Amino acid sequence: MYPENLKYSEEHEWLLEDNGIATIGITDFAVDSLGDIVFIELPDKGAQIKQFTTFGEVESVKAASEIYTPISGEIIEVNEKLETEPELLNNSPYEEGWLIKVKISDLSEIEKLMNSKDYENFVNNGN
Repeated sequence: MYPENLKYSEEHEWLLEDNGIATIGITDFAVDSLGDIVFIELPDKGAQIKQFTTFGEVESVKAASEIYTPISGEIIEVNEKLETEPELLNNSPYEEGWLIKVKISDLSEIEKLMNSKDYENFVNNGN
């Protein structure tokens, strides 16, 4: 159900690691829970982030929710399309709806995240 090449956090963010660079987004479970997304607030390129701390906010017609980073590092890219097209998160949370790219400062932090099977069990148990 959830892409197997990704890692997941308990706050419903996903991470794709490639040569020390993490692409980060929110899962379709989180997107479905929020409903139609109308606004996304993301940090600036160059910002330092620390694992499991907030780095942004997503607002939907239902609610606002903070976004937590699944990894520590420096933000090297922000998905600027989301400023004018926040619906990309609803339509394509794992492809076009990615949020930020981060140069990972500690690869061992990935071990604290769930694989797709563990994440699926996590959400199916009411989390």
